[in-house]
Amino acid sequence: MITYYLKICYSLFMIDLHTHSTASDGNLSPSDLVHKAKEKGISVLALTDHDTTAGLEEAAIAAQNLGMTFVPGIELNITWPTGEFHLLGLGLTHTHPDLQSIINELKNQRANRNHNIIQKLKQDGFPVSSEILQQEFPHSTLGRPHIASYLVKIGACKTVQQAFDQYLGKGRPYYIHRAGADLQQAIQAIKASGGIPVLAHPLSLYISWGKIEPVLKELRETGVEGLEAYHPGARRPEGRRLEEMGRRLGFFITGGSDFHGEGIRKDRKLGHGCKGDTLPHRLWTEELLPHLSSIEKITDYTEGGAMEPVFKIWKSNITD
Repeated sequence: MITYYLKICYSLFMIDLHTHSTASDGNLSPSDLVHKAKEKGISVLALTDHDTTAGLEEAAIAAQNLGMTFVPGIELNITWPTGEFHLLGLGLTHTHPDLQSIINELKNQRANRNHNIIQKLKQDGFPVSSEILQQEFPHSTLGRPHIASYLVKIGACKTVQQAFDQYLGKGRPYYIHRAGADLQQAIQAIKASGGIPVLAHPLSLYISWGKIEPVLKELRETGVEGLEAYHPGARRPEGRRLEEMGRRLGFFITGGSDFHGEGIRKDRKLGHGCKGDTLPHRLWTEELLPHLSSIEKITDYTEGGAMEPVFKIWKSNITD
């Protein structure tokens, strides 16, 4: 009976602090993502699209209409020698010019990378072009996931994951390296935008367990404040180990599904982290929420325009 009661309680207070929409490489619009999250029982949702804040306004309005708590965010690609370094900015209150400058530069890098990948594919006989991809995904910021989806559509692969494993992933024939943002500049830009820098899926750094703690210690000293310990890319023992290590080093702990849409990655489900476990609500109430102390600052977090009404929507949900 107690176990059953606890399951009911957790189902009523689900959270997800790392998701994507069509504003970057997800397959649901920001508002559709919020509605899907509501259907899944999620009460606190962060939208963290890659290198853009373009979907925040739409998502915030949808969340307000549904009575959900919305956390505006972003996920930035960071220059790193091994693996991938993604930095989340959670709790943005506006888009500072420094953040907008990074967004613009990363978009240019992504466009150049897309062009080079497409050219390599065309040279090897794949019927693909920038124009075709833009027609297929008219409301998205194009990236490798869209190229992968198109390869599935034309029958070159059976799944998006296969497209990455066979063609587009690191070390594969159509992989093109993309430089990222400078870490220190990204941290400063996120903080200047009212947000908190959080290291996303630390295992993607591709650093061994024997060497990762001093690296994380250095990142903490550099200004990264949070650590996403709970993510589908980590197994349960790895998530717990990351949380323990993060606490020793002074990080607060977060978690997210890294959801991009149903059918894209079967292991990434809204509200779930390591091996499909429900993300604990304490990652919001005891971890991220107490650190969101700067929400009174500025009221414009969208790209290119003031959004004071939307920020007030978000603020009111935070304090309810």
